[in-house]
Amino acid sequence: MAKSINKHSIMVGERKTSISLEPEFFGAIKDIARRERMPLGALAQEIDANRNSGTNLSAAIRLYVLADLQRRLEV
Repeated sequence: MAKSINKHSIMVGERKTSISLEPEFFGAIKDIARRERMPLGALAQEIDANRNSGTNLSAAIRLYVLADLQRRLEV
């Protein structure tokens, strides 16, 4: 069964934007921000600044969550 994608409004720097993520990805990015002791908006700004120009922010967040998981599994 397909999971629903929810829209979330967040601040990225000085601009308000929305991201569309599955609940699991939104929970994971919030957990990463908490673990890194930074606000979600600050982490989203970092992801936004480092993403490829052809990738939207929601997809970039999913890729960031995946990369974080892969890094932690290597340890």
